Amino acid sequence: MNEISELQEIIDNSDNIVFFGGAGVSTESGIPDFRSERGIFKSLEKYGHSPEYLVSHTYYMNHPEEFFNYYKENLIFKDAMPNPAHLKLAELEKAGKLKAVITQNIDGLHQKAGSKNVLELHGSIHRNYCEFCKMEYDLDFILRNEGVPRCECGGIVKPDVVLYEEPLNNDVLSSSINYIANADTLIIGGTSLVVYPAAGLVNYFNGSKLVLINKSETPYDNLASLVINEAIGETLEQIKIE
Repeated sequence: MNEISELQEIIDNSDNIVFFGGAGVSTESGIPDFRSERGIFKSLEKYGHSPEYLVSHTYYMNHPEEFFNYYKENLIFKDAMPNPAHLKLAELEKAGKLKAVITQNIDGLHQKAGSKNVLELHGSIHRNYCEFCKMEYDLDFILRNEGVPRCECGGIVKPDVVLYEEPLNNDVLSSSINYIANADTLIIGGTSLVVYPAAGLVNYFNGSKLVLINKSETPYDNLASLVINEAIGETLEQIKIE
């Protein structure tokens, strides 16, 4: 039996699937992984710092203007469209098989594809709020403003994105753990499972089928029922939902 047939059989036989995804889910939509070699090279060459430092809480506090310049240029892709991975996951949810999408991505493409229950571990570029009065702003407000975007009250409008050195949202994390712990099947795609605490979520899985779909190896490959070293979109596109 080939890998796709095996994946098809696992999906056919499960009605409590949870999907956990990383940057690789969005690269097929033209959103580069800023932690890739190319992203690191670009940030070092242009900004003189690693991408992790440029999206850290320290950098945001000490160099807000430079932070927003980097953020707008490298983390916002407003015209990106969902790819076959996003679309198939939305279809699986609609069919009642998929209970939740847990994502490390901040681009909102799962919702754009039609997924309803999306847990965003690292927040979203589409939500922004004034740090002072908590007024909410959309993505266009951030893009329209030169330099540091400010609220009418004068406070800085911060993206609702988890920066390095900041904790994950407790409610989102608890909910993610709960879905994973209760799932029959956990499909992990587009992540090398090396960034914590997100990568540690795999340890809460008690179900029968762990599926890993990623172009490169992960530290959890030896625990998986099925490992597919291919692009997530190309893989899920071949799955049929009855």
